[in-house]
Amino acid sequence: MEKICVAVRVRPAVTVSEDTTVNGTYWKVEENRISLHKSNGTPIPGISYAFDHVFDESCTNSRVYELLTKDLIHAAVEGFNGTVFAYGQTSSGKTFTMNGAQNDRGIIDRAVKDVFNKIHKIYDREFLIRVSYMEIYNEEINDLFAEENQKLPIHESLERGVFVSGLKEEIVSDAEQVLKLIQGGEVIRHFGETSMNARSSRSHTIFRMVIESKGKDANSSDYSSSDAIRVSVLNLVDLAGSERITKTGAGGVRLKEGNYINKSLMVLGNVINKLSDEAKQRGHIPYRDSKLTRILQPSLGGNAKTSIICTVAPEKLHVEETKGTLLFASRAKRITNCAQVNEILSDAALLKRQKLEIEELRKKLKGSRAEVLEQEILKLRNDMLKYELEREKLEMELEEERKSHKERDQCIKEQQMKTDNLNTRVNSSDGDKSSSQEQNDGKQSLEEFSGNNIVFQDVFGTPTFKAAPNAFVGKRSNYSRVRDFSPLPNTYNNVADEDTWLKMNRGFVADLDSIQMTPAREFQSFPSSDVTLGYSTENYKVEVQNLKRQLDLVLEEKNELEQKHLEQLRLNDHLMGEIAELKHEVVLVREIPQRLCESMASCRDIYKDVLLTLQSFVPDGDSSIGKFLAATSEIGLSLFSNLEKVFLYGNGRSQIFQCE
Repeated sequence: MEKICVAVRVRPAVTVSEDTTVNGTYWKVEENRISLHKSNGTPIPGISYAFDHVFDESCTNSRVYELLTKDLIHAAVEGFNGTVFAYGQTSSGKTFTMNGAQNDRGIIDRAVKDVFNKIHKIYDREFLIRVSYMEIYNEEINDLFAEENQKLPIHESLERGVFVSGLKEEIVSDAEQVLKLIQGGEVIRHFGETSMNARSSRSHTIFRMVIESKGKDANSSDYSSSDAIRVSVLNLVDLAGSERITKTGAGGVRLKEGNYINKSLMVLGNVINKLSDEAKQRGHIPYRDSKLTRILQPSLGGNAKTSIICTVAPEKLHVEETKGTLLFASRAKRITNCAQVNEILSDAALLKRQKLEIEELRKKLKGSRAEVLEQEILKLRNDMLKYELEREKLEMELEEERKSHKERDQCIKEQQMKTDNLNTRVNSSDGDKSSSQEQNDGKQSLEEFSGNNIVFQDVFGTPTFKAAPNAFVGKRSNYSRVRDFSPLPNTYNNVADEDTWLKMNRGFVADLDSIQMTPAREFQSFPSSDVTLGYSTENYKVEVQNLKRQLDLVLEEKNELEQKHLEQLRLNDHLMGEIAELKHEVVLVREIPQRLCESMASCRDIYKDVLLTLQSFVPDGDSSIGKFLAATSEIGLSLFSNLEKVFLYGNGRSQIFQCE
């Protein structure tokens, strides 16, 4: 674990020193500390910051690179991930620090040359270097090596981590080739002019070098010098500066660019704030809120060596922005990264590593503590056997538990089927009881018909599914099955003669063959009359009691519904009253602007009368008092007219709302 290296660089003052010192404050650099002082040299309490490095106005890019970046570049060649980026307000010197000038080359130029110089001094490894150059303009990623690659997406995988899909990578062999590619990318990068900077960066740029290396000696016994491949990523970032619209005077496209720049830098500040807190208090870290922080996620609190250069402006005009930058740097200084060499091992390399570890363990066993180590090994083996037995036991118990669960489920299903069968039988028995009751009634009707020669009643009509008031008796269909049990006496045949038909159906003549007959039903024999009468009486009593209970329940529900209806009516009346009161208040509020306009008109008239009265008392020779009264009159009249316009505008809006 190591902390991020943070440095502050103060650019030279653009204006004369009187703007920064006379009747004001200035920033003073003392070794690795920067503090705000008054014009008389007295430090202001609470505004003092200490960092790893603090560079004053006279510092060059060469010194910044030697003290801050050189070790990180060498570590990248050795297999560590590295990131360097400049942060600060607009026109504070970030692009100059990263890209430099002709007489003072920047960090990117020096880092590229230093990488190749370092590689040429390493003879036992082979290197492959790939470079890419991108910009983040208005939260869209553009490829600076291929102008046609615009709006590239960000993806993440286990093998590559966070990467930009579709970004062009160039394989390079020397520093001059890389610098030419960078110059070509700078041509299509977005720059603009503001009131603070003639050539202001309008996008964030990330120059990335992927350094791969592999050992040359394939016969060596060391796994790291043969099949292990080291892959490191070096990011050199030039951030666009935060800016205030009141100072830059931006508008239109520049205003939109500034909004996107400030948003991404704000997200970067939020990420730094979260990472600077303790691990237990961090919570969610919003890497995905900005594409800049998403790409730099491994460099912020991850597997990388990171250096931050915060550039500030010394002028009095930019004191607040400088304080914000220094506060950002102070929080970033508390972030810790866990950088390690990135190696990709093949199967052969893994086998060699394991062999070396076995050899080291054997050497330890041959030492003075061989017996102790053997005992520990035996103990570990016994523990492993014990855990294995416990695991098998638990598996057996789990299997038995599963079987018992299956048996329980089967029993539950069987019980459910039995319950369904019982319900079916109960329903069928109820149907049989009702059919027996019908048979009893039919028997009584037959007796009445045979004894008294009364006309055959409609009770013994042919069973049918149609709900007809009077059923007809006719010849059975040839396709219907003969009943096993019939409610009719044996004296009746399957055919009713014409006289009986006319009597039963009151003279109606119908085609007996056209009548659709119902399917055959199975009936039971008639029970005894005594049993039937007793059973029907008891059923009637039970049904009457049930009907009474249902009637009571219905009456109770009716009473509850009536109560709820009354409560709803009372609530509606209350709401209607409140709505009427609100409407009355709305009418009163809408009348306020008109009343205010009338009051302002009367006040204006009174004001005119007072001024006329005062002017009448002014002597003719006193011109100064007359001018003063005239000016006062104009100011007051303009004030009253503006107030009347405001009230009229408010009245007009209220009328519009009323119309809507």
